[in-house]
Amino acid sequence: MDERKKALLKEIVECYVKTVKPVGSNSLCKKLKCSSATIRNEMVALENMGYIEKNHISSGRIPSELGYRYYVEHLMQPKDLTGEDMLKLQTIFSNNELQVNDAVTKCLEIISDLTNYTSVVLGKSSSDNLLKQINIIALDTNKIIAVVCTDKGVVENKQFILPDSTNIEEIVKTGEMINKMLVGTPINKVAEKLEFEIKPIIAKRIKDYETIYNIFYDAFNDFLLHNTNMHVSGRVNLLKEPEYDNSESIKRISNKLEDEKLQEIVKSIDGNEELKIYIGKDSNFDDDVTVIKKKYKSGGEEGTIAIIGPKRMEYERVVSLLNYMVDRLEGKDGE
Repeated sequence: MDERKKALLKEIVECYVKTVKPVGSNSLCKKLKCSSATIRNEMVALENMGYIEKNHISSGRIPSELGYRYYVEHLMQPKDLTGEDMLKLQTIFSNNELQVNDAVTKCLEIISDLTNYTSVVLGKSSSDNLLKQINIIALDTNKIIAVVCTDKGVVENKQFILPDSTNIEEIVKTGEMINKMLVGTPINKVAEKLEFEIKPIIAKRIKDYETIYNIFYDAFNDFLLHNTNMHVSGRVNLLKEPEYDNSESIKRISNKLEDEKLQEIVKSIDGNEELKIYIGKDSNFDDDVTVIKKKYKSGGEEGTIAIIGPKRMEYERVVSLLNYMVDRLEGKDGE
């Protein structure tokens, strides 16, 4: 892509983000100092390359998913925060009485307010719950409850209806084996040890090992799902965006804003601390949504922050807000 096409794509993305209206060639002529014919030819080229697309109700163009991705990776320049934005966040960090989790929550409430997007924090203490015991309680010939207990006194139970062929005695035996091998393991590490250490052992000893393995895996996963420190700000903000102005899209997005689904999305972040931007299909949330996520570590606490908005998101501003917030949390920005 040559420099003129880059400049044109940048202008189309930023104009569409601001106006929510397809961008026509006439509005671009003065900004790029080119004739309307040249602009039209370049727009056709960008459309053929897959970076912009025609809006069905207008002759103007809007960015495609590929266009947003190219913009984020090659054209976007992080914005300096306005004095007002910075001041609102600084008031949180200047309050030394706030715990890290409370500071994160309050910052995200402000960011959600400033951007009108939905924000999520999935916190996790560095001193995670350790597995103390898992008990299997038979309720019936085909029904059991798995009870997970931790050293912090947290108890979670999950009920299972078993296939007729399942041997409950084998499940109890597997529970005893897990207790011996996994007691003292952080709950968030149990699934990994279950997969690579326990599963090969029970596969040799127990006939219906897949069914039994899945019971324990689901029990631990359910524990994590219900005992994670998650806070959501501006849950309905996303529904106010013009992209979701009909009952079908409102219902679709509303269903995806449930706690369990949000946890799954935030947990799916890559295992490093870099800021990540997931656009459309890449978000695993919705084809018309962007999710921007970043991890933080501060004061013995760690977690993941996510901002959820339309693909037509103010990328520069959100990236700057998130980077500023995490830098302050981690003490990289000074006092």
